[in-house]
Amino acid sequence: MTDSFSESSTPIVEVQGLTRRFDDKVALNDLSLTVHRGGVFGLIGGNGAGKTTLIRHILGMFKAQSGSVKVFSLDPVKDPVGVLGRIGYLSEDRDLPDWMRVHQLVRYSQAFYPNWDSAYASELMDAFDLDPKAKVKSLSRGQRARAGLLVALAHRPELLVLDEPSSGLDPVVRRDILGSIIRTIADDGRTVFFSSHLLDEVERVADRVAIIHHGQIMLNAGMDDIKQSHRRVTFRFNESTSEAPAIHGTLSCEGSGQEWTYVCDGQLDQFRNAGQAIGAAVVDEAALTLDEIFVARVSG
Repeated sequence: MTDSFSESSTPIVEVQGLTRRFDDKVALNDLSLTVHRGGVFGLIGGNGAGKTTLIRHILGMFKAQSGSVKVFSLDPVKDPVGVLGRIGYLSEDRDLPDWMRVHQLVRYSQAFYPNWDSAYASELMDAFDLDPKAKVKSLSRGQRARAGLLVALAHRPELLVLDEPSSGLDPVVRRDILGSIIRTIADDGRTVFFSSHLLDEVERVADRVAIIHHGQIMLNAGMDDIKQSHRRVTFRFNESTSEAPAIHGTLSCEGSGQEWTYVCDGQLDQFRNAGQAIGAAVVDEAALTLDEIFVARVSG
């Protein structure tokens, strides 16, 4: 997958030196992140890493305690009208009004967005197999997610923000949602920013990925670049050792005796040469999944 985000394009989200504390817990620690216009940006991290806290700052739900947040070059706290009307948002909680019917939810949401596309909303209603007369409270978790996504998409937002969009959903529904995400970026200039703990999902659709850990961004790169720069390399050494010989560029390592398997970050040729320089022979090389890269990064 190519990196659709161009460094020369207009930044759609700019976060600089953002710190957020809840009592004695630091949720975001001097975090900086820029998301350029266009493509799908995946934010991954473990529970409590700061994903949802960051998203709430982007949406103007939280005011920065230190640092700054700009969306469309505007402060989302000071100018919510100028920002939120251009964003579609689906929360992990699927917080929809239970007392409404689906068609009432659509009509209610339409009032907030001058660019609402009624024909597109009807198309999504059919595509998501939603009964317009059904009460929101009677919808299954998957149906609630699709109803929330309909509302988030129907005004064709410049920025679509999804917080754990597939949480608790079965694989079929997950793929429905992913298909919808892809459709939203079919038009030039649209951007999707989504967080997920399902890394196979992120790997499938993201053009660019950032890893957040302990409230900081520890990696931010194009999906192809991440896959190409991380490899699993197994060396066989001349002598048996109780600990893995040190090789510059190692993220993680496991093995025993003469054979050790490394996860490397950087130039594969340089890493291979560094191993050979200390008397090792390469016996196996393999690409890594995003899940394996994430584990190596976080555990390392």
